Amino acid sequence: MRIWITRAEPGARLTAARLKAMGHEPVLAPLLEVHPLPGLVDLDGVGALAFTSANGVRAFAARCPDRSLPAFAVGAATAQAARAAGFSAVASAEGDVNALADLIAAAQDRIAGAVLAPGPREPAGDLPRALAAQGINARALALYETLPVAPPFGMGPVDAVLLHSPKAAERLAVIFTGRIGPAVYCISAAAAAPLAGRPFAKVAFADQPTEEALLALLPA
Repeated sequence: MRIWITRAEPGARLTAARLKAMGHEPVLAPLLEVHPLPGLVDLDGVGALAFTSANGVRAFAARCPDRSLPAFAVGAATAQAARAAGFSAVASAEGDVNALADLIAAAQDRIAGAVLAPGPREPAGDLPRALAAQGINARALALYETLPVAPPFGMGPVDAVLLHSPKAAERLAVIFTGRIGPAVYCISAAAAAPLAGRPFAKVAFADQPTEEALLALLPA
């Protein structure tokens, strides 16, 4: 299958490598670009870090040299990015934002301070709110934003599209109007929601918000 990868770099290249190993032809044409935001990282009173994406890990690592705090990650890819950035105490929720909040809540007796969540300007989920509901002091820190870009002209037809975020889905919905689009495979129900009622041959979403579950949706 010829499969369009819409996620931003550098994640797009990692997905492309996995698709090639599966025997597919990846088409790298991100619909979003990651741009850093200005500002300082203040760790005063912070007892742990919570990352909802590998982009958040990379943005934090580029801005702050401190790796002493425990890091909680939403899933395996984010946890791997944290370890690659030099964090030694990393725990993975293997789920979504709510699963990450539950993981942190289970470890709150070992967290000496507030939880800082470095991430995008417009996160897909509200982790500080989920933590506050469990009595945990937390705050978000916007270190980057994802901005829309247009796919290259003449990229040719594809058999399927991979969506890794609701924001990418919103961008795809804008691009495909008035004609039948290819099958779309989404990493979560939230990522599929912007495509409701849109003219795509198929819209499916993974039962777990991981790339492993997303790629498992593809026909053999």
